[in-house]
Amino acid sequence: MVSKPTTRLLAALELLQSRGRVTGPELAAQLQVHLRTVRRYVVALVAIGVPVVAERGRDGAYLLTPGFRLPPMMFSDDEALALAIGLLAARELGLASTRIAVASAQAKLERVMPVALKSRLRAIDQTVHLDLQRPAATADSRALATLSEAAQRQQRVLLHYRSPQQVDTERQFDCFGLAFYAGHWYAVGHCHLRHGLRSFRLDRVQRAAPLPASFGAPPPFDALAYLKHSIATLPRDHAVQVVLHAGLDEVRSALFAEIGTLQVLPGKGGPRVLLQSEVDDLDWFARELARLPFALEIRQPSMLAQVLAGHARRLAADARRSLKPRRAA
Repeated sequence: MVSKPTTRLLAALELLQSRGRVTGPELAAQLQVHLRTVRRYVVALVAIGVPVVAERGRDGAYLLTPGFRLPPMMFSDDEALALAIGLLAARELGLASTRIAVASAQAKLERVMPVALKSRLRAIDQTVHLDLQRPAATADSRALATLSEAAQRQQRVLLHYRSPQQVDTERQFDCFGLAFYAGHWYAVGHCHLRHGLRSFRLDRVQRAAPLPASFGAPPPFDALAYLKHSIATLPRDHAVQVVLHAGLDEVRSALFAEIGTLQVLPGKGGPRVLLQSEVDDLDWFARELARLPFALEIRQPSMLAQVLAGHARRLAADARRSLKPRRAA
């Protein structure tokens, strides 16, 4: 196993290679070490034949001799593990042609890796399994590449989209971010056809093409958080409000995010959180409430209280039957 100092030494070499010119304080901050340790790393790199040049003066920095290039691949054990897990995850994320691309990337890595790291990469591939909610439909990897690049560059795209009802539309779209959620890839951003924030499933995108137009930087945006919130607040048959007698952190640890929105309620008498949700199946929602380890009050609908009481009666009856002594055969 490569030690942490060795890992940081390789990281320092990678920073010098990628940035060209790096100051001592910048290296120290990136590697999370003292400035004196950075100087020791530079001495160590020079000792193994890496031509590091140190500029003197208040604005001095470290840089590699012009023309120097690293060998094609240099990975620590931890980096090899990260690559192996990443390739495994990429193969399971439902993008067209990803399986072939992953096999090709793995073959290229194995050609340049030492035997020990090659063995570790194969072991991860053959023995580790990830539950990534395999998608029902395959998304276009070209659409993912186009939209992610457009989001990074803040470039508008022309989106050809097919709805679940098989209606095709063409719209201009400012992509703010992408996320893989509940078995599907989504792009989230401003839709100029609907004049608002919208999400689009990538397996329904027929084509995405960059336009010669840009958009201003949106405020800090979390595409995954937006998707979770939009699903939790999607209008359904029953609007539910339940007061949970617990702190916000305790409630979050007991419920999954998509069940609804949470709001801390003011007042004395202990912490309380208001859970607001939209549900189609009150019986299912009552089962979710029944497993909670803290007290609660149902504000609406009253039918939910009746369903929950029915669950309680059935559980009590089951408990009584279980406690009743059995007659000997």
